[in-house]
Amino acid sequence: MKKKSVSRRDFLSATGVSVAAGLTGAKAAADKPAANPVKKPNLIFFMPDELRAESIACYGNPVVKTPNIDRLAREGSRFSHCYVQNPVCGPSRCSLMTGWPVHVHGHRSLYYFLRPDEPNLFRYLKQNGYDVFWYGKNDLLASQSFTGSVTEWGSFPGRGRPRSGARNPWHMNDPHYYSFLYEEGGDRRDYADFGNVDAAIRILERDHDKPFCIFLPLSSPHPPYTAPQGFHNLYDPAKLPALRPIGLPNKPNFYEAIRKNYHLDPLGEDVFRKIHAVYLGKVSYTDWLLGELLAAIEKTGHVDDTAVFLFSDHGDWAGDYGLVEKWPSALDDVLTHIPLIVRLPGGAQNHVSQEIVELYDVMATSLELAGTEAQHTHFARSLTPQLQGQPGDAGRAAFSEGGYNIYEPQCFEPADLTPPEIYYVKEKLEVDHPETVSRAAMIKTTEHKLVMRPGGQSELYDVAKDPRELHNVYGDRSYASAQERLIERLLQWYVLTADVAPRDKDPRGSPPYYPTAELKEDNWQKKILD
Repeated sequence: MKKKSVSRRDFLSATGVSVAAGLTGAKAAADKPAANPVKKPNLIFFMPDELRAESIACYGNPVVKTPNIDRLAREGSRFSHCYVQNPVCGPSRCSLMTGWPVHVHGHRSLYYFLRPDEPNLFRYLKQNGYDVFWYGKNDLLASQSFTGSVTEWGSFPGRGRPRSGARNPWHMNDPHYYSFLYEEGGDRRDYADFGNVDAAIRILERDHDKPFCIFLPLSSPHPPYTAPQGFHNLYDPAKLPALRPIGLPNKPNFYEAIRKNYHLDPLGEDVFRKIHAVYLGKVSYTDWLLGELLAAIEKTGHVDDTAVFLFSDHGDWAGDYGLVEKWPSALDDVLTHIPLIVRLPGGAQNHVSQEIVELYDVMATSLELAGTEAQHTHFARSLTPQLQGQPGDAGRAAFSEGGYNIYEPQCFEPADLTPPEIYYVKEKLEVDHPETVSRAAMIKTTEHKLVMRPGGQSELYDVAKDPRELHNVYGDRSYASAQERLIERLLQWYVLTADVAPRDKDPRGSPPYYPTAELKEDNWQKKILD
């Protein structure tokens, strides 16, 4: 390409009292100050699936190797406390593209995506002159929404075999079978994720007469836990930090239900450490893919006109608590706390924003960078000040929701799989025991985290004393005032975000009534047609 919202301050201040600023040492200072940002830059959204923040080196993981993600953070802004709106792919992505909490339009399941009558970021970009290219999985737009929102889309296999390392090596009677721990894969270029990144590189190599947006919703590090050769056994399970332990008291009922129904109980600590090690290998593979993309951006001369975003739709248990994958009603930090890194031409470098932000802020940020405005009411905030090295809102809280109502069977996964399929036990558990998927809502501040679960076990954690969420103090008298404040603030948030009114208006008067003449003519069909 040739180089060439409405404020919500009052609403945000009304959502509750401010909380203490940042975490210890949270002084946002850029090594290199911002220059003049590029107007209407190209946008690249690199979105791995199920990538948790704490499994990245620049987010504090002492073992994993993520040199390309770390480099992106050094060259841009890293948001240390970013949270998703839902722990499942579809709802989280719908919030990402609309700036809506999932309750606003009922986007709470894997079977209700953004339809043509609903807003989405990509349609706004396309209407504002961007070409939008999409390579990877969906779980976001209804099929009829693609044409109006995306210029070109597809999911491309890698070179050679369409998928590698997808074989479950265990017999169905083996308790490992539903652990999602698979055998080692093949060559790193045999994967669909590589094919999708390769397709994006071909877009970078084209000549463009208008700005473009490339969306890369990849599959890795989503389970099964298998990685390509050179990554599957990259990390020694015995040398990993301790996992979050199994059998903690006062945890939601789905912890035990998952372990029982997935037949995970007989498995030892060594198995879950191996699961975690392979997950980290998948993270490093994802990092390698990012490196390929960044190299192509440099080679094609797009460093100075292209903003690169890295984020995920949610996290993964990856062996913590003796659990695997995720659960619709679970709001643990390993599922809701995700990375968000943005490299903006002319933006601050090596900047760390310690204040809380939310994933759907990507929408508001992208619209501002593109020089356009949303035509719908939303609750996302633009992060462009932070991208210039400024501090964020120290009093902000994050909110997330999960689960389904038992009277809404359309939300549940259909339980139409057979026992050999890896997700059979998950779908069966949801349908047989819907109480394990009950509705839940979370508020997270820099001091405390509350999860209200009216149909199950609620949770409260002291963030400073218990960052790994091992001690549920919900109902503890010593935390009564904190619990009460969080419940009130959560209620205020629901009241203020309950719905959004359409912007177009209907006339209050009645339309004209035109009576229809009554013709007394019988057998007119015979007279006219015969």
